Amino acid sequence: MSADVDVMVEMPKPKVVERSARDLNGWPVLGLAVVAVAAAVVLFIVGLDGENTALVVVAIVLFVAGVILAGGLTPVSPGRARVLQILGRYAGTIRTDGLRWVNPISTRKEISTRIRNHETAVAKVNDADGNPIEIAAVVVWQVEDTAQATFEVDDFVEFVAIQTETAVRHIANSYPYDVHTEEGGLSLRDSTDEITGTLSTEIGVRVQAAGVHVIESRITHLAYAPEIAQAMLRRQQAGAIVAARQRIVEGAVGMVELALERLSEHNVVELDEERKATMVSNLLVVLCGDRDAQPVVNAGSLYQ
Repeated sequence: MSADVDVMVEMPKPKVVERSARDLNGWPVLGLAVVAVAAAVVLFIVGLDGENTALVVVAIVLFVAGVILAGGLTPVSPGRARVLQILGRYAGTIRTDGLRWVNPISTRKEISTRIRNHETAVAKVNDADGNPIEIAAVVVWQVEDTAQATFEVDDFVEFVAIQTETAVRHIANSYPYDVHTEEGGLSLRDSTDEITGTLSTEIGVRVQAAGVHVIESRITHLAYAPEIAQAMLRRQQAGAIVAARQRIVEGAVGMVELALERLSEHNVVELDEERKATMVSNLLVVLCGDRDAQPVVNAGSLYQ
């Protein structure tokens, strides 16, 4: 049994996409700001002593300029980015780590671009056959578009968590826990690689609106619900016993055929149809029995 999973979840097109912000190396600007403030202090003191109003005004202007320059300095840590807004408009993203300088009137929101993982709680859902199962998964993800993560959703971390849980439930509902038919097909228990690939694809489509890239996902917990676990365990055991019996019978029949052929080829003994049937019956009992056979030695005639 197999299930076709529709992962084409329609998401709105992003209104804002990431672009690089206009920024400068912050160290020269820092040096210029320090010089401006220092010069302002010196000129202010000299102007007060000499009662020079012009020097005081220049000192104030230099001090304000130094403060404004310093206000645009923005440290960016490795694995993090800064999303800039100027008067409510998106002005770009800084991904270059180190000390950078941007427009002083901009607001700068820090967003982590490091790889993260989220593990869902154990959810109780019904599989494609209607059996209650318990399932949990972990998804490894990373912010790819900082603008979408900031402006397209309220909280991209919570958004990823909710969409991941939704995708896990959808996958659990779309496939059976185990396949019990001869036709076979995908199942949650036996088709791990295919199921996790489908799960990663569906999560990726669902979180695309938040600018998130899904690296991989894995099912971390999969089991029947407690109320049917014992019944399903007995069913699995019965299926395993039947499969084992089939293999044993196939092997035993082959061994009996080989024994009869060898006896006939080497003329070890000539058996009529009745004795062949008896020999086949005895060999099958010995080869297919659950316990070791207890041989009975016939000391008399073969036809007694």
